Amino acid sequence: MVDAPFALARFRDGAGVRLGLVAGERIRPLTADELGAADLNDFLSAPDWDRLAALAAVNGDEWMPLSDVTLTAPVQPRQVLQAGANYREHVIELVAAGLTQNSDRTPEEAREFAAKMMDDRAANGEPYFFIGLPACVVGDDVPLVLPAYSEVHDWELELAIVIGREAFRVSREDALDHVAGYTIVNDVTTRDLVFRKDMKEIGTDWYRAKNAPGFLPTGPFLVPAPFIDGGDLEVRLELNGQVMQDGRTSDLLFDIAALISGASQTMPLLPGDLLLTGSPAGNGQHWKRFLRDGDVMTGLISGLGTQVVRCVAEEAGR
Repeated sequence: MVDAPFALARFRDGAGVRLGLVAGERIRPLTADELGAADLNDFLSAPDWDRLAALAAVNGDEWMPLSDVTLTAPVQPRQVLQAGANYREHVIELVAAGLTQNSDRTPEEAREFAAKMMDDRAANGEPYFFIGLPACVVGDDVPLVLPAYSEVHDWELELAIVIGREAFRVSREDALDHVAGYTIVNDVTTRDLVFRKDMKEIGTDWYRAKNAPGFLPTGPFLVPAPFIDGGDLEVRLELNGQVMQDGRTSDLLFDIAALISGASQTMPLLPGDLLLTGSPAGNGQHWKRFLRDGDVMTGLISGLGTQVVRCVAEEAGR
């Protein structure tokens, strides 16, 4: 469940999926007439939260216990954009570690130098984006199959912005007007595929590293923007009950408005699209511990509920 007065979710209904309204520990299906729109993305283009608040306040036979349904990904994005290197402390740690190993700087000097670099980047630079495949977006009802071609699959828990009204070349001042809500995404990454080995000049290969089936577990809820302060949320991931990541979105180098504005300069962001904001320190590469068969990842972001992803090894010969 979520703390907000209500949220949106999608749940399985036989062979299909239905849109639902969540209030507390209950869920009820939403028809197009009740939604006032043909589908979810159409609704998000001009979300009428008051309309849903009124439905959430009405008791009726439509309501079901949330525990009786199987939730899946709460959104159907046409585009997925991902921000990289966007948590200040995380990037400072990475840069400082490299400087300490490859220069005469002391750890303190390296950290001070890295901090100045990041502050200058935040003041004068631009966010770094890459794109993901919408087909990778799944709910946490789908086990994460770990491809057999690598043993270094990693987690990256992230706050994801759900776009509302279309955003194209918007300013930072107007950017938040284009946020419909927020959800949780785990941006799974295969570390040994990030950098090309056959031609290093090409650089990163985000397609192969981040776009295997199911590599964007999403949800379980879409929480309306009016209920969430996206600028200061806890982002915590536990692996088999042990805390691995624990950061706050207040540490973002480029905040939510800057990310929306920056991403919208190239291509319009469409209703229902996902814009991932980056991941705090504590991924598997830091711990030298990567995902294995049987692992359970529990992702929590303040006000957005809990995501539980179970890992399974790919079948031999698949």
